[in-house]
Amino acid sequence: MNRTAGILLSVSSLPGRFGIGCFSKSAYDFVDWLKEAGQTYWQILPLGPTSYGDSPYQSFSTFAGNPYFISLDELIEEGVLTEKECKNADFGKKADDIDYEKIYKKRYPLLRKAYERSRVSENPDYVRFVEENRWWLSDYALFMAVKDRFEGTPWTEWAEDIRLRWQNAMDYYRRELYYDIEFQQYLQYKFFSQWRRLKAYANEKGIRIIGDIPIYVAMDSADAWAHPELFQLDENNVPTAVAGCPPDGFSADGQLWGNPLYRWDYHQNTGYGWWMSRMWYCFQLYDVVRIDHFRGFDEYYSIPFGAENAKDGHWEKGPGIDLFRCMEQRLGRHQVIAEDLGYVTDSVRKLVRESGFPGMKVLEFAFDSRDSGSANDYLPHNYIENSVAYTGTHDNETITGWFKSITKEERQMARDYLCDQHTPAKELYKSFIALVMRSNSRMCIVPMQDYMGLDNRCRMNQPSTLGKNWKWRLVKGELSEELKEEILAVTKRYGRMNWT
Repeated sequence: MNRTAGILLSVSSLPGRFGIGCFSKSAYDFVDWLKEAGQTYWQILPLGPTSYGDSPYQSFSTFAGNPYFISLDELIEEGVLTEKECKNADFGKKADDIDYEKIYKKRYPLLRKAYERSRVSENPDYVRFVEENRWWLSDYALFMAVKDRFEGTPWTEWAEDIRLRWQNAMDYYRRELYYDIEFQQYLQYKFFSQWRRLKAYANEKGIRIIGDIPIYVAMDSADAWAHPELFQLDENNVPTAVAGCPPDGFSADGQLWGNPLYRWDYHQNTGYGWWMSRMWYCFQLYDVVRIDHFRGFDEYYSIPFGAENAKDGHWEKGPGIDLFRCMEQRLGRHQVIAEDLGYVTDSVRKLVRESGFPGMKVLEFAFDSRDSGSANDYLPHNYIENSVAYTGTHDNETITGWFKSITKEERQMARDYLCDQHTPAKELYKSFIALVMRSNSRMCIVPMQDYMGLDNRCRMNQPSTLGKNWKWRLVKGELSEELKEEILAVTKRYGRMNWT
């Protein structure tokens, strides 16, 4: 068995200048650091442009890239921005935290300057990029330009003619917003040019990229606006039902996500054409694709539009294995990770098994005194080879924060499992990492915060909250030689070294 390991770190969390991690030198340095630490994988969060709340899982497009990740250093080298212009912009004062409001207000004007100085329409590479990606880029660029014209309001609140894509309105805005549309296309050209170079560099070093896609698209997205036929919308493009999950022991009201649900009968009748395009595109961008909320392909939770919470929802059947058989026939066999967490039924287990995709095993779920039956699935001695072992994910507490927050009984359960009653709590993160690394799972991914022993102040996301998520960043110097050697040692010890 080829045993491998990797690290989960959002691009936004990379260290560097100008307020947020991006495709700058720090990204290339991190690839080198991963290689020297014996890792095989770099798992990232979704790369799409973020909307209100800054969540990468609520994006304006399932195909577009986030302009925040464009390296300003590279634009300085090109001569379309100056060092002074970038240094004078206030992106926030804290190196370990992202101030999204300041990033939004300061980064876009700089990118607009770069575009206006670029003479990009004369660049044959740009022209080729626009032509090759017209199938999604044309709608996306128009969507973003119109959204700016309507001061950022959701497309569901636009004037009726453009909201419903009447042809005269489409023609009018394409003429009226020509340069705004070209600006959006320029941003995508720069994003994907820089990303493809970074990925090629990683692959040359033997590092493979695990991308991440949400199962659903945001309602306020170019996808829903341009292709309402794909979703459960009425004749006025208003949702009839939206996504979420039911009440459980963690949330009495359940979770109301608000994403539009798919019209799976339409998708099936078109041979899952949109999904085939989406997955084909992802396989060009990443080496492995993690699909979030995989259980939604088996059954999805449908909540009436306008409901105050998720209590009145119900389960409906998804496309099941039919979608993935179609995908293999059309696209060939690719590496996919099925995020099969949450309430897992026998039919979900069967779908994961039939797909052949590895599911996820999260150590933090293993010591839940409220649900010993489910927790048993996450005890490392039960991990099957075709699975991916994690200490935690972007949605979980850090492993150090988690151990502090669980009950005294659960802490004792964890110590008993480790056969360790004496290691100080602040050092136990190393024992938990070793536990998943020596499991039978073929792949093991550990969030960077867990390798650093950080507490919940460095947590990436706390679901169902706004204003404090997706902000954590590494500070220059934290990717130390000492940390790299520690990771290399544990990776070697449990036979997960990247020898390429």
